[in-house]
Amino acid sequence: MQQNNFTLSILTWYNKQKRILPFRDIDDPYKIWLSEVMLQQTQIETVIPYFQKWISKYPTILSVATADQECLLKIWEGLGYYSRCRNFHKATKIVVAKHGGVIPDKWLEFRALPGVGDYTAAAVLSIAYSQPYIAIDGNVKRVMARILGLKNLSNRNMTRMKNYLTKNILKDNPGDFNQSMMELGARICSPRNPNCGKCPLSFNCKAFSMGDPELYPLSVRKKKPPHYEIVVGIVWRGEEFYIQKRGENGMLAGLWEFPGGKVKLGESLEDALYREMQEECGAMPKILKKIGTIKHAYTHFTITFHGYHCEENGASISCQQNSKWIKPNQIDEFPFPKANHKLFSILEKQGWDV
Repeated sequence: MQQNNFTLSILTWYNKQKRILPFRDIDDPYKIWLSEVMLQQTQIETVIPYFQKWISKYPTILSVATADQECLLKIWEGLGYYSRCRNFHKATKIVVAKHGGVIPDKWLEFRALPGVGDYTAAAVLSIAYSQPYIAIDGNVKRVMARILGLKNLSNRNMTRMKNYLTKNILKDNPGDFNQSMMELGARICSPRNPNCGKCPLSFNCKAFSMGDPELYPLSVRKKKPPHYEIVVGIVWRGEEFYIQKRGENGMLAGLWEFPGGKVKLGESLEDALYREMQEECGAMPKILKKIGTIKHAYTHFTITFHGYHCEENGASISCQQNSKWIKPNQIDEFPFPKANHKLFSILEKQGWDV
């Protein structure tokens, strides 16, 4: 009876209180999969306009598979975690080539696609294909830790969560069950100040009965992320400036940027820029003036980003395969990291002219 009460209570609440979202209550596996990829480590409110813009331009999985990766990265620009986009592109190509454009409904086949982990596989297969896989994200972990009174997310406690959810998942509608648990964690069972008075599961929650649900689970103290000083140069040749494309591996792969890099300890910004330009472009620029400084935070580190106006000084910068000379009005044609766009905002105010 407890299982029925648990499942009935959460689904009744979900059906009445769920948010209306462009990727909810649809039966297109492609759109469901795309939304789950975009929602990884990203707030729903941030994802919605990106999802709508993407679907407007790429309405089918075939349209993604046949698209140029740089065009996809441009639409993704600003959403972050760009490997999600690159992996999704690779995966759609495999789906088209090996599965006739039909997203696999078998666990092993779908799980084997680039970028698809256990959570994504469970979410997509349960929502799109009504298969009874439990999907556990950060919100669900918090809800279940409080329901079961678990302070630590140890392997043993994670197994207890999985067993509990597996027993309670609605076999006829596992997608709504998974989404109801995620929705509850996002809207009611928040990390701080959970709204237990509106929780449909408070009758069955050990953390609530103990009187201090915020203690479940115990928060892990995060280390202060490292900080780096970065310097880049906008090297002018007449009305055009030089940009280069990052490689296909590593962070921000496939995006365009200005030449430059990390400032070493004890090194001046100008000396660091000279060194980086020599290493990357084979030429020393003439530094004209500083554009400005911005700060930007990534997931695992923060940067202070310094930009300088430069020009070629004797030796010309040769345009390699992954580099271009462009004009300011062409920046919208290329995907750039967000830190670069912050520098663009300064330039828009100052004027691009040196």
